[in-house]
Amino acid sequence: MKIYAVIMAGGIGSRFWPRSKSKKPKQLLKIFGNNTLIQNTVARLNGLVENDHIFVITNKNQVKQIKKQIPHIPEENIIAEPFGKNTAACIGLGAVLVEHRDKDAVMLTLPADHLILDVQSFQNTLKKAAEFAYETKGLVTIGITPTRPETGYGYIQYIDEPLRENIYKVRTFAEKPNLSTAKRFLQSGDFLWNSGMFIWRVDTIKSEIKIHLPDLYEGLVELSKSVGKDDFDETLTNVYGQLRNISIDYGVMEKSKNVYLTKADFNWSDVGSWEEVYQLSDKDDSGNAKVGKVYTDKTYSSYIYSPKKFTALIGVENLIVINTKNALLVCNRENAQDVKKVVDYLKMHKETDLL
Repeated sequence: MKIYAVIMAGGIGSRFWPRSKSKKPKQLLKIFGNNTLIQNTVARLNGLVENDHIFVITNKNQVKQIKKQIPHIPEENIIAEPFGKNTAACIGLGAVLVEHRDKDAVMLTLPADHLILDVQSFQNTLKKAAEFAYETKGLVTIGITPTRPETGYGYIQYIDEPLRENIYKVRTFAEKPNLSTAKRFLQSGDFLWNSGMFIWRVDTIKSEIKIHLPDLYEGLVELSKSVGKDDFDETLTNVYGQLRNISIDYGVMEKSKNVYLTKADFNWSDVGSWEEVYQLSDKDDSGNAKVGKVYTDKTYSSYIYSPKKFTALIGVENLIVINTKNALLVCNRENAQDVKKVVDYLKMHKETDLL
């Protein structure tokens, strides 16, 4: 059993504005520690997946930075999508690339921007999931035990009768819920957070795409004829131009009867918003997390990032303040998910220098 990894690194991290920009989104930033999120994602695979078995799928704005940040990954394994078409297209492309190398491979599909500190437990979880996927041709995802009624994550309901050690049949997927629904999910006890990490044989995911997304499958057939040839980039552009924008969850996972999950036994965060960064950061006696040149007085439970400019907060609480070279964000922590609306506004008004 050969294991390959496809790292999805094409997002722009709109909820991380103003630090996250199109040319340097959150996966290319140092959010915690001295390494960027994508560097940590690749490093977590060390000893489990060989460097030349790791593919990174991104966009043309990020290719240069990614190559610079992970120089030990072969350049030909870093692929730029011509357009963003959501995760189904990205994963389909990854499957074609892996299949070209090994038709019997197990493919790990991993977002580039997660925070996972217990690397050994993470690798053990992936190994067992890969063995199950290889033997059974099942689609396996990793579920995270919820610690709070989170509205920023999707959920997975499972049948609480293990088929083997830590492998369960998935009952259904649920989109990001409102707060009351999220509380109900927690109370039920059979819902987990959807981590967005998947493990499957490359032939299995292609078969499932053929059943549930036949238009995507047709494009992948065309693409597979061009892998390793001079016309690959041209074919990729032509194929992508005709694809629907659809997620793998909605397009395949929610429809398939062949879906299983394994529970993560490691701490996980998708670092999806500034609120998540606040929760994960060290705090002072007033509950403030501060980065850079920051002064606070009678200020509580806030996250302040200001590495270049002096920023002072007096008599406030529960704020997120991100002060960068050319933009300032001030928002209530409860509204951290709404930061992406700023990005939508800037796009609408063609403020490209701020994106």
